[in-house]
Amino acid sequence: MNDPQTPGGEHLGFADLGLREELLRSLTALGYEDPTPIQRQAIPHLLEGADLLGQAATGTGKTAAFALPVINGIDADAPGEPVALVIVPTRELAVQVSEAVFKYGREQHIKVLPIYGGQPIVRQLKALSRGVHVVVATPGRAIDHIHRGSLSLDSIRTVILDEADEMLDMGFTEDIETILRSTPTDRQTVMFSATIPPRITAIAKRHQRNPVNIHIGAGEVSEATALIRQTVYFVDRFHKPSALGRVLDIEAPTAALVFCRTRTEVDELTVTMSGRGYRAEALHGGMDQAQRDRVMGRLRDGTAELLIATDVAARGLDVDTLTHVVNYEVPSAPESYVHRIGRVGRAGRSGVAITLAEPRRRRLLSNIERLTRQTITVEKVPSVADLRARQIEVTVAAVREALSDGDLNDYNPVLHGLAGDGSDRDIALAAIKLYHEARGATVDNVEIPDASTRGHKPRDRDRDRSRAPNKGLGKSPRPASQPGTGSVFVSLGKRAGIRPGDLVGAIANETDLSGRDIGPIRISDNFSVVGVPEASVDTVVAALQATTVRGKKTRARRFVD
Repeated sequence: MNDPQTPGGEHLGFADLGLREELLRSLTALGYEDPTPIQRQAIPHLLEGADLLGQAATGTGKTAAFALPVINGIDADAPGEPVALVIVPTRELAVQVSEAVFKYGREQHIKVLPIYGGQPIVRQLKALSRGVHVVVATPGRAIDHIHRGSLSLDSIRTVILDEADEMLDMGFTEDIETILRSTPTDRQTVMFSATIPPRITAIAKRHQRNPVNIHIGAGEVSEATALIRQTVYFVDRFHKPSALGRVLDIEAPTAALVFCRTRTEVDELTVTMSGRGYRAEALHGGMDQAQRDRVMGRLRDGTAELLIATDVAARGLDVDTLTHVVNYEVPSAPESYVHRIGRVGRAGRSGVAITLAEPRRRRLLSNIERLTRQTITVEKVPSVADLRARQIEVTVAAVREALSDGDLNDYNPVLHGLAGDGSDRDIALAAIKLYHEARGATVDNVEIPDASTRGHKPRDRDRDRSRAPNKGLGKSPRPASQPGTGSVFVSLGKRAGIRPGDLVGAIANETDLSGRDIGPIRISDNFSVVGVPEASVDTVVAALQATTVRGKKTRARRFVD
């Protein structure tokens, strides 16, 4: 589909898309200037009420593409029953989308509610009873509320499936079908997906009416990232803070944006990097607008050189001085990676994209390379010798630049004052030492282990495990048969109504594992056993102990066959 344009051939702006004034003011306040390709193409059709199937390869604006038309059609009156339902695969995305809808609809007093597992359901029940305009839900928790009768679907005008392919990979197909069948037949149905496999097409045929198909192709992705130098460093989680500091010391960015997964990680890493001598600032959803404005002001005027942020907090961010983007974790969605690194590739600017990856995340990197049609260069974390050599290079360059200044004679009194205290060479070396240390050259004597060769060969095994939730059903997992895979015992089984998708969803929502990392799965009458990466067994056990599966508390422990 062609990108909507004005008669003169220029791209449409937000004001040309037919959005109401309140929305335009909110977008301006948030710093949104021009719509992305998916927004330009999708918003006019959605405003007209058309069903839509969108494949956004760039992932640079899907939330606004579906949220703005929904908000545009909502009056600011006191809400009754929800008019829009957004289904997302994870609680993290539920929170992200909800925060975005709230910000976009601030002037219209839009009430939005995220509902997901792991949060007390009583709080959600009270919020639903008070009335909301938009509900953003994970599939399992949406089903719980539908069965309870607490989530009324009678007034739903629009249903949106965001990251539909990820939800299918996590085993939520049956839940999605149930939700769609429970909504009014005359609803508007919108689906966004990074890929459009046959399963997505089948759902579209069953539940959409003459949908508009939009595809933002990989060619646009390659073009957008062509000027960006992309590098990945494989490093164990324990060494990540040190590796980040080492790499940034070598790169010496003018300004860098570091993406973390959680608010806690942002705060902890900000303290770590500040202790290393960087002028670091944190940016996340726990900060109010005044705090955000102060942080952005420091970054733009050069007072801060390192911004550590979550995805949502950095949405819409565009800083001219930004030279480096760092993924502290490999994004699970390839389009998220492209969106992140594109912040240093805007308006024809070049830049550097750095990713710190644990060895077991190679598959996610392969997905990114397929999307961008570019190879991400694998490099070893710089050694102590590399760091010292780079620090000397920076000092040499600074002194060489000073030699070209015309005011050196102003410092003759200093040289004369030191006469007799040493040779001119010794005096020069002493001055260079003072400058070198004052510049903040880090004293770092710890070598960081190279993890670039670990986790490389087992790619076929990882690929097999990604299909295991279906293939392994009914078979006993054998941890020893798959090196690197452990098993978790869960005290719920068939009699509790547990299905593979319930377990995959609960684990993926509560940990950083994706659906492809989980399996094989065996569900017996009274318990289940789930395969997960060996390094994540303890994390998964703790997460399951702290949450519910299909609304039921569970006990979990390491499973030993």
